[in-house]
Amino acid sequence: MQKTLILYTGGTLGMRRSASGYIPDADLQALLEQLLADAGNELPDYDFIALEQLLDSANMQPADWYRIAARIAHNADRYSGFVVLHGTDTMAYTAAALSFALQGFDRPVIVTGSQIPLREMRSDAHNNLIAALLLSADSSLAEVSLYFNGKLLRGNRATKVSAGSLDAFASPNYPLLGEVGIQVSLDRGALLVPATERNFQLPEFADGGVALLKLFPGISPFFIGKLLEYRPRGLVIEAYGTGNAPSQDPAFAQQLEQATQRGTICVAVSQCLESRVDLDKYAAGSALRDAGVIGGLDMTSEAAFTKLNHLLAMGLPESQVRKLMTTPLCGECTP
Repeated sequence: MQKTLILYTGGTLGMRRSASGYIPDADLQALLEQLLADAGNELPDYDFIALEQLLDSANMQPADWYRIAARIAHNADRYSGFVVLHGTDTMAYTAAALSFALQGFDRPVIVTGSQIPLREMRSDAHNNLIAALLLSADSSLAEVSLYFNGKLLRGNRATKVSAGSLDAFASPNYPLLGEVGIQVSLDRGALLVPATERNFQLPEFADGGVALLKLFPGISPFFIGKLLEYRPRGLVIEAYGTGNAPSQDPAFAQQLEQATQRGTICVAVSQCLESRVDLDKYAAGSALRDAGVIGGLDMTSEAAFTKLNHLLAMGLPESQVRKLMTTPLCGECTP
């Protein structure tokens, strides 16, 4: 029998008004039961679990990603699919992180939420929730995906592009996995090939010590140096274009080279939504390459950040982390 587990982590979908603004509502289950009672028998049966601490997704930490993953792993054989209700602000980070934690999982994990709370007029929560439940019953979706406003995206290819539109997420460098309109249409050629065995990876210490740096005109080597004084284990650099960075001042690259020599693993992604990093294309990019920075291919910032955090949290040796950052683990990049 098909049955879905709904995991409620917080976020706009289940929020209610308060004197200080929207806050997570612990009474969402009763509201869902009322809503779904009239949905007919096309939807799978479901159980509902709310996490002990409901969070606005702006408060999500790496440890929270793995708490969600652990709940799914613990119930892996009890349900045919999973829906994770999550806030939109960091939804793409969580979806990407779950994909690395639940590698090889043979069941659909659909992360969704809404821009307007379920209790409010004109809410998009109803349609997103119904579609996510329908998709959770499709056994061909053997991966972590993100569903929003008619679009099904690979979880580690998604990025939030709007805070004011119901069409909040995009997959700039990979095709949509499917669309839900009058018909439910999946792109079978875009789906991950189901793995032969599960490879769940739930690190004991969730925070890999990764920082994120966005380059900007006028950025100084002193600024970089101050950040690197904290000795992050990993650094994701949002570079320009195809992976370019200031190259006229040699001190900039020297700071990064010294960091990589100390063991900080640096990965460059692009600030452009539609992009692919190629550190050999321009001299301004080869300066990063020569400093030991890894080109992040066509990964989103969210995917690069969560992947690097995951590999470091798993305690892998530096050489293996550097190799795996450019190796597709679950469809997050194109080699």
